[in-house]
Amino acid sequence: MRFDRIALISAASLFASSLAAPAFAQGPYDGNWQVTIVTKTGSCDATASSMLTVADGKITAPGANVSGTIGREGLVRVSINGAYANGQLSGNAGSGKWNGASGGIPCSGRWEASRQ
Repeated sequence: MRFDRIALISAASLFASSLAAPAFAQGPYDGNWQVTIVTKTGSCDATASSMLTVADGKITAPGANVSGTIGREGLVRVSINGAYANGQLSGNAGSGKWNGASGGIPCSGRWEASRQ
């Protein structure tokens, strides 16, 4: 009976460990990215720049309300402090479009990013 219990626990442990995700799954675009936005229409700031971090395809930034992802093919979809952006990364650079509002007045433009 004791051997059966040990065998069952061992089998369960092996099965569970085979299902576990790796401790750190690095995506092709992980790292720090310097992002510059340029306003083309509206009354938002003419330009702004910030540092974003990508870890396992998820985008974060200190002190900002950021929600977004970067797919393995480099497709970017992100929301930053109420503005929305999409675009494409390739290698260590990327670009795309964004839209948002300032004081209720719509703004839009382009963004460019480079991996640091």
